[in-house]
Amino acid sequence: MYFRLLLLLMRKAAQMIKNIFQRIGSPQRSKQSNLPIDLKPLEKILQYTFKNKQLLLLSVKHRSYLSITNENEYNSNERLELLGDAVLELITTDYLYHRFKTEDEGLLSQKRSILVSRLVLGKIAAELELGDFLLLNKGEEKTGGRTRPSNLANLFEAVLGAIYLDGGYAAAEKFIYAFLLKRTDELLAQKSNFNYKSTLLELSQANGLGVPIYRVLKETGPDHQKQFFVSAELPDKRNARGSGKSKKKAEQKAAAELLQILKRDIDASKKDDGD
Repeated sequence: MYFRLLLLLMRKAAQMIKNIFQRIGSPQRSKQSNLPIDLKPLEKILQYTFKNKQLLLLSVKHRSYLSITNENEYNSNERLELLGDAVLELITTDYLYHRFKTEDEGLLSQKRSILVSRLVLGKIAAELELGDFLLLNKGEEKTGGRTRPSNLANLFEAVLGAIYLDGGYAAAEKFIYAFLLKRTDELLAQKSNFNYKSTLLELSQANGLGVPIYRVLKETGPDHQKQFFVSAELPDKRNARGSGKSKKKAEQKAAAELLQILKRDIDASKKDDGD
């Protein structure tokens, strides 16, 4: 029931955002026939041909590029990124809802959080070499902006937003399935894609347990070979520990351990209720 309502609300939200873009934010077709880059190779990669090439152009325009063109800030790909994010959430949720029919809300949320994560989107964009088409200024180029994971994840969402505006829901769904959803099993099986902190937070809050707290217990070793020891704690005093060569890795390990404890306790509680 919850996921059906969520799907309905997300679909309405995506349509509202689309309507807003069409009223006040859709890019105008250029009076010039020449584009700053050749978009045909990009369309071939995306397996989609745009009716409005300016939408695709807008999707690859990084904020830094506006310093070259002297355009207003809304002429970057950030607005399309916002739209693409909403469309991605909706289509991914719809896919998971219908594919995993016996899984509860918590498990579906975990799977969705992995598939729509910046890490996964950045990897896919890198594999497709979408960064080659980013329009950047020299400063952003020199600092690795073309291969920066955050830029690539944003680019993936912006391209999706452009496809949604140009071809509608069906075109967006086809794109997401081709490059993301058909790899669901593979992506969910890769532990490197799993954000244990995010999943622990979702599961904890879904069960009314509050927000996990992370504490650094100690640090050992020289600066170039540090080892961090971290605890993850829930307000109800359940806790676990983890260690790693960085604070972030230690927190992820602690979260993974606590997640297992919490899942075990929730499953046991469900069995008791069933009895």
